[in-house]
Amino acid sequence: MSLNNSHTPDGRGVLIYNGEMILLYTSAVKMSFSHITHPALKGSKTGALYLTTHRIIFMNNNHKEELKSFAMPFQQLRQVKLEQPLLAPNYLKGSVVSLPDGNFEGEVDWKLSFPKGGCVDFGQALLRAADLASNSRPAFAPPPYMPCGGTYYVAPPAYYIPPQGNYQGFQAPVHVFSEQPPAGNVFMYEAPPPYAGIGQPTVYPAGGLQYAGTAPPPYGFSSNVVGYPNGAPSQPAPNPHYQNVPNVPPPYPGPNTTQQAGPLPAKN
Repeated sequence: MSLNNSHTPDGRGVLIYNGEMILLYTSAVKMSFSHITHPALKGSKTGALYLTTHRIIFMNNNHKEELKSFAMPFQQLRQVKLEQPLLAPNYLKGSVVSLPDGNFEGEVDWKLSFPKGGCVDFGQALLRAADLASNSRPAFAPPPYMPCGGTYYVAPPAYYIPPQGNYQGFQAPVHVFSEQPPAGNVFMYEAPPPYAGIGQPTVYPAGGLQYAGTAPPPYGFSSNVVGYPNGAPSQPAPNPHYQNVPNVPPPYPGPNTTQQAGPLPAKN
């Protein structure tokens, strides 16, 4: 996870990576955290939720609060469950492990509720996306995780919700979540996603993107834009010989195979 690394300086625009696509969007969720020490995570938050090809991003409606954005990559999620209490609305819960330089260290428990409904549908979509991402085998290894700072661009229209919600075998429940992100509120870094996602990202060269602004680097971090290896095409052909080097530790924690989230209960 990362804290306050996924928004524009005014707190209103969401920042995604070059090649990351938005699959699902809802403007009305409530998020809270437990077992926390960081003051930014205290209290209940209301805002928008993005499900992308690589993570879920919460954007706080209250721009005066310290927490502006909160991102949870699929590979960092643990114990995702649907709770269906008798006398209260359904909600999703789980835990998430921090990323290096993500403005937070350790593990935190989270809870998401959907005042307008759709909790079961979103939960099933999240687990499906995470499963597809875990089975994806990229032609090139992702760059090491490094929070971006500096120039950001207007995201191409193709990075918004795809037609009919279908992308690389993932079918978004657009019949339940028909909203799309507000026009002019989606921006992107030049760097590609630093963690696994659904499919092979289509990386746009910075020269073909519309400049939008400059974001300050995260606290305590000197930013450098990280890309794919020199000479890698923006849409590389599959490389059947690619494999992780076994004697090099990954730059971030891998999936916890002993804590796989089970299927969500069917909706009655």
